[in-house]
Amino acid sequence: QVQLVESGGGLVQAGGSLRLSCAASGRTLIKYPMGWFRQAPGKEREFVARITWSSTYYADSVKGRFTISRDNAKNTVYLQMNSLKPEDTAVYYCAADGRSLYGSGSQNEAEYDYWGQGSQVTVSS
Repeated sequence: QVQLVESGGGLVQAGGSLRLSCAASGRTLIKYPMGWFRQAPGKEREFVARITWSSTYYADSVKGRFTISRDNAKNTVYLQMNSLKPEDTAVYYCAADGRSLYGSGSQNEAEYDYWGQGSQVTVSS
């Protein structure tokens, strides 16, 4: 059974940094697209970033501030978040598309079949 376990969330002041980790177990996902989504209170879940075998993609709202990366040896994906803003406050979810070997991934959450439990990120002003 595939599990995605997130860690690294917390409370930070505006302008600060956090790094989220998403460790996968039960299956090697290094050749599959993985992504980060977030959901703020009262809002729908939205795409943040994704990483494929060869590329990375970002939402406009985080481009230049967030960096997605992966450690294939650890079957883990990271989201480095710099210059955080109060509007980045949300529950962050890691997701994997386990059906698209070497796929390009998607901003559509329906394309992802594995999800983490979520990690709270709170940015104070």
